[in-house]
Order: sequence, then structure tokens, then C-alpha cells
Amino acid sequence: MRTNRSRRLLLGIAMIWVLLVACAGLQPKPTAVPTTPTAAPSGKITQSGFNCPEPNPRLPVTSSELNLYVWSEYVPADFMECYELVYGVKVNSSEYDSDETMYAGLTASGSAYDLIQPTDFIVQRLVREDLLRPLDHSQLPVLANFNAHYLNLGFDPENLYTIPYEAGVDGIVFNSATVPNALQSWADLWNQEYQDRIVVADDERAIIGLTLLTLGYDVNATSQSQLEQARRALAVLAPGIKAYDSDSPHSRLVSGEVDLGETWNGEAFLANQKVSSIQFVYPSEGGILWQDNWAIPKSAPHPDAAYAWLNYTNQGDMFWMMLTNFPYTNPNEAALGYAKGNAMTVTDVNGNSTTLGQVYETFMNSTITNPPASAIQAGHRISDVGDATALYDQIWEEIRGSQ
Repeated sequence: MRTNRSRRLLLGIAMIWVLLVACAGLQPKPTAVPTTPTAAPSGKITQSGFNCPEPNPRLPVTSSELNLYVWSEYVPADFMECYELVYGVKVNSSEYDSDETMYAGLTASGSAYDLIQPTDFIVQRLVREDLLRPLDHSQLPVLANFNAHYLNLGFDPENLYTIPYEAGVDGIVFNSATVPNALQSWADLWNQEYQDRIVVADDERAIIGLTLLTLGYDVNATSQSQLEQARRALAVLAPGIKAYDSDSPHSRLVSGEVDLGETWNGEAFLANQKVSSIQFVYPSEGGILWQDNWAIPKSAPHPDAAYAWLNYTNQGDMFWMMLTNFPYTNPNEAALGYAKGNAMTVTDVNGNSTTLGQVYETFMNSTITNPPASAIQAGHRISDVGDATALYDQIWEEIRGSQ
């Protein structure tokens, strides 16, 4: 979002942006200024040809392996390969497709994992159930890399248990070439002409949450009667859903398998970059704001390797890869600062060779990856609903089980 205007005007706009959305769930895009120096190349080359930077700083690690439990298709392969090359630590990665699946896996095999990627709302539950290890901030100099607006959020005050990974918004996606009437609201998904053309995330809280919004209720409703109304409404929508996809919904949109639905802004950006007629809308009822995070399970067997991973992969000269691999809203100022104006040749989301600086400009100028202030103000953040979780689980089991 760079222009040729004066520095003073840019700073003024930034201050107004902060004031407009300071109380919103997702916070403003940071000014891209690197906060840590770039590390020297290590001379360790990945299979893709990337010259891994040295850790900066290098943390002491005695463990020989690191066990990740992460969202599917959400961690760049070069992250894992570089970490193995520069630290000599074997990375074992298991994947999940929903926070509920992650919770079940963690409670069943918690002692097996060193790092997980919980979304904001489930962090509260993990903390409440004493499943996370408090973070030692003295081992996390990388915290300086993050824009402060992505830290100290309500789901984890003072970042006692988590550090940011990526942020974003759930909204409406549709292909204007096949859906001629522009969608404006979540309620539009219930239009019978869209039956068997819809894709949504395999995400219990988001899908029930957006249904509650169409009924005029809070996205975190705990009333049994309100949730029963949401169940009945979802039962009407469910037959029209062709796919529940938390792995790669943009692929289904690009191929034409589906024409519209609910998805995360990063997936919509990927789809739009490949097919320009695929549009992303912030619904009139408000989108769903979220932030994914890193956390260390309480019984993690290799915490030293976990701290080394967190610091290394969040270096600016590493985390820039998220702009080409997973272009969600990026909270890492050092990564954005490294990317801005960088002449390094990289592959963009369309598989074309370009410069990292050009990728940065495309990313920063997009209202999909950088939601406007109005969309943030209107957004809703999902939170832990305590005992009502069982009601949500029952609704989801009924609706998902019917597919």
C-alpha cells in the first residue's frame, strides 16, 4: 500500500487506521520495517535451491528431533528443510484440518508434540484445561519482529502461551463468471439456486457462527434456543454444500468444481490471482476474524528444539516465504520489511518468476489480504464458549454426519 505521497501523510493515515480499528479483532497491517538484522547465508541449500540463512540468534539445542502438529498445507517445506539443515534436528510433521481435530489429537497424544498451531478461540480452552506450557519470553527474542497489534490479544493476554503465526478473515467467495448476482451477505448462501455449488471450510465454529449471524445472534451464542435455530437453518443449507474443505478450497474454485462459498481471505487471494473473476466479499453481517498461533504443549518432549524453531522460522529472511506460500494477513514486520523492494527472484502464486518486492507490492495492495477498516470494525472474533461447546459439537456432528 505504498504511494508517492509524503512520509508525513503516510504516518497520518496509519494513525487514523489504528484509531479506527484499535478495538477490532483483527488489527491494522503494519508498516513494513524490519526489526532484526538479516542473517548471513548458511551455505545450506534446500532442494528448491533456497540458501538457508543462519539462525539469528542461534539457540542451544540438544534435542535430535522436533515434532510438529500443524494445519494441513500451512508450513513452507523450506521452513522444515532449512531448520533440519542448520540445526541438525529432524522435523516430524503431523497435520490436522480443524481445531477440533487438533484438540482431540493433543488430548490423546499430548506428550508426542512439541509445537501446535491453535486458532485464537481454542487457545482459551487449552489454557483452561492446562494443556499448554507457559512461554519463556527470554528464549523468544523473535517477539520483537511482530506488530504489537497482533500481540496481547484477549485470547492470550501478555502472550503467556502463544506467539502469532498468521491472521485473517472468513468471508464470501464467488466466481462472477458463473454467479452473475454479486453476493452481499452470509444469508445469500441459502439461495436454492446455489445448491451443490458451495464450498465451506471444515470448521465447526465458523460455519455455525456465520449461521448464527444470519439469524441476528452473536457468533458466540450459548443459548440453547438460539443454537437450536442455527441447527435448523444449517440443516437447510447443508444439502447445497458440495465440499467441506480446509485443505485447499481455492483449488476447487479455480477448477470450477464449485462456484461460491465461505473461505479464508488467503485462500480467496490465491483463487483470485489465478482466476480474476473469483471475488471475495466481506459480508454485511460481518466476517469472522481469526488469528492462528504457535504454542508449546505442556508435555512437549523437546522444548529446546521448539524455541529454536520459533525464533528461526520467524526471522524476516525466513518468514517472507508466507507471502508466496500462504498469503494471509501477515503480522511479522521483519518479514514484510525484508520483502519490500527486495530484488530476489521468487515464484509468485501463479508459478511465475518475479521479484520478492513485486510479490510484496501485490500482497500489500490487495484488499483481500489487507481488509479495509470497515470490514475489521464489522467483524466478529470467535471465543471459547465453555460448557456450550458440547451443543456446538452435537450440531456439527449432525450436520457434517449427513454429508
